[in-house]
Amino acid sequence: MPGIDDNRPFIPVGIAVLTVSDTRTLADDRSGDTLAQRIADAGHRLVERAIVPDDRQSIAAQVSAWTVRKDIDVVITTGGTGFTGRDVTPEALEPIFEKRMDGFSEVFHRISYDKIGTSTIQSRATAGVANATFIFVLPGSPGACKDAWDGILKNQLDYRHMPCNFVEIMPRLDEHLKRGGAA
Repeated sequence: MPGIDDNRPFIPVGIAVLTVSDTRTLADDRSGDTLAQRIADAGHRLVERAIVPDDRQSIAAQVSAWTVRKDIDVVITTGGTGFTGRDVTPEALEPIFEKRMDGFSEVFHRISYDKIGTSTIQSRATAGVANATFIFVLPGSPGACKDAWDGILKNQLDYRHMPCNFVEIMPRLDEHLKRGGAA
């Protein structure tokens, strides 16, 4: 059965949160606040938090800069996953993924469907890995951030979660580079 193995130690990871918005500031960023609080409550480190406009280059530049930092293991973005002309977060980040995590989107939509029904199809939530850093691209609503964290990320970012979790494979994400081979 999946669950927490209390015989394993908790290992905090470093997480950066990026809000993608043309209108929000840190003072009114409810989705970023939701993620920051959940990260702290889980015992992880919120290493950095930023807001960038709905602009492909700005989004990709900020996330790329974070993925090369040794103190950041995970980047979570919120916003820009819809279908309007300004929603460009997946287009900005999917090209930098070395590996896509298709299952994240599928599980996110299953969780979301239980809460908002067919409206879940209006999100292009996605995830992947770049520079040995996990990247999760979430919708901009606090509810979607809660669903992704509570339903997926909280457990997968907990080393004690069994039968497996992201933390236990983090040291191996760049092993292809250490061996000198290609991905």
